[in-house]
Amino acid sequence: MLMQYSEVEKDTAPITPDADTVLFAGRIDKTYPNGTHALDDVRLRIQRGEFVSLLGPSGCGKSTLLRMFAGLETPSAGQVRWWNEASIPEDKPGRSMAMVFQEATLMPWADVATNARLPLDLRHVPRRDSEPRVARALDLVGLGKFHKSWPRELSGGMQMRASIARALATDPNLLLMDEPFGALDEFTRNRLDADLRRLWAGHDLTVVFVTHSIYEAVFLSSKVVVMGARPGRILAEVDIHGPRERDESFRVSPQFIGYCQQLSELLTLANGGEH
Repeated sequence: MLMQYSEVEKDTAPITPDADTVLFAGRIDKTYPNGTHALDDVRLRIQRGEFVSLLGPSGCGKSTLLRMFAGLETPSAGQVRWWNEASIPEDKPGRSMAMVFQEATLMPWADVATNARLPLDLRHVPRRDSEPRVARALDLVGLGKFHKSWPRELSGGMQMRASIARALATDPNLLLMDEPFGALDEFTRNRLDADLRRLWAGHDLTVVFVTHSIYEAVFLSSKVVVMGARPGRILAEVDIHGPRERDESFRVSPQFIGYCQQLSELLTLANGGEH
């Protein structure tokens, strides 16, 4: 059988963190004050070096779970752990985190380099130290020649590259991405997916990526976590086997098509059996 996946049931043995666990969700539940039950008994372990996509229908709690991983939301029950610690480690080698949001959120009055330097400025990193880091981050995303450009002069894809550079300038080990390419055209989205995959493959990064695109999830991921409709819960974890560095040939391979078919069937279950 080409594909293997594990279904997650409520009566399975509890998931526990280990030495290589970067993110851990232990029986997470989230209910908002208005009564909305967003997440139900979410158990997930993300290991160092994984590229994990959270895939599911709109409103299933993917972004809520990601915001918990970022420390921007708190669970109603259960626990989140970072590198097996109960709070986000700060200023510890090998334990830094950055987040890329759905929109680029660039400051329109500042050039690209200044936008990318923002998190370092907020940490009061001296300019002599921050500028080389920003230059390196801009080169990584292909914006080295655009460091003096204004956001209004950039395409949507280039603005998102600048947002990614802003995250990379902090030298993160863990990169959280909340559907960053969802508003882009398919051609631009595919190019950025390929660039992101190469970036992950060439660096010591753990990535958690929210998407509602099956094709994007398969292309990018080493593992896809399929979430069911609200209240959000994890239905299955699908390991994606393929070349570490992927190009267009992977998108048309039988392996890719098989994974897409499997995930489509799982998402049909996530939507209550409706296509």
